[in-house]
Amino acid sequence: MKVWYDACTGKQVRYAIAIAQRIRKSGHEFVFTTREHPDTIPLARVLGEKPVVVGKYNPSTLTSRLEESAERIIEFAKLFKDSPPDVAIAHQSVELCRVAFGLGTPIVLTADTPYAYAVNRLTIPFAHTLVVSEVLPKSFTRTYCAKNVVHFKGVDEVAWIKDFKPTKIAGLKKPLIVVRQIEAKAAYAQGKRDLAKIIAEKLGKIGNVHLIQRYNEEGEAFGVKAGFVDSANLVANADLVVSYGGTIAREAALQGVPSIAISDMAKTYVNRYLAQKGFPLFITTEQGILGIAKKYLGKRFDLKDKLAELENPVDVIEKVVENIKT
Repeated sequence: MKVWYDACTGKQVRYAIAIAQRIRKSGHEFVFTTREHPDTIPLARVLGEKPVVVGKYNPSTLTSRLEESAERIIEFAKLFKDSPPDVAIAHQSVELCRVAFGLGTPIVLTADTPYAYAVNRLTIPFAHTLVVSEVLPKSFTRTYCAKNVVHFKGVDEVAWIKDFKPTKIAGLKKPLIVVRQIEAKAAYAQGKRDLAKIIAEKLGKIGNVHLIQRYNEEGEAFGVKAGFVDSANLVANADLVVSYGGTIAREAALQGVPSIAISDMAKTYVNRYLAQKGFPLFITTEQGILGIAKKYLGKRFDLKDKLAELENPVDVIEKVVENIKT
């Protein structure tokens, strides 16, 4: 059986590799594709994978987004012209969904962002099966006409954090505070304020800040961590994580590192889910960051038992793929 996974972001690269290891172990062929993006190719290399690179991320205008997506669809159609995949898997790759649907290939999707209206509309209706956290409401899957829905007890990040073995990073100044910039160029973040640099300056009074920029912007900024960063490994070495996005905050919290998620986008079902389960993920506004940071900076939580209770979504995806095959 040939299984195809297309990863559009760093998070999806981690997901792809976790699934690839399982699929290959079962003796199946795994086709791993990605696009040029600040986080995709560098992370794949760090993790020892060489995906097929098709297209690039160009969010400068609506037209550039559309053109790049169209070009990827055409290239994928050529790639699979003579030998289409038997199953396609993605964390909502628009291009994978369009191509797999056109080729008659069943699609298994994961999803965790109900507020990402554009990508939800362009992917979920194509899916044979949607695999999502148990915390996501049924209204979410109904809204986008998901055909088959399978829920799991956990969040997507469990797929690569559950057996993750971080390495110590030499030369880090403690206490280390990792701050991640908002994904300002994402469609769902249009018009959102990015105060990451201001936040980094304030937190610099109580610790050593590494500000991770998403788009390799030019110009000097306080405590900028330039170039590619393996975020999951970095936060494992951190004493506190502050982020506009959810992935890095959940990666930290699952490893027992206090994490603060900010902005209205932080109030997601999956973030609240981990907080309610006792993981150190705190949701607040820009104004509330410093108080929480002072309270939890440097504290480490032993959550191995709690993490063990969560279900690995790769287990669920594997079962879905096997059922589709039969």
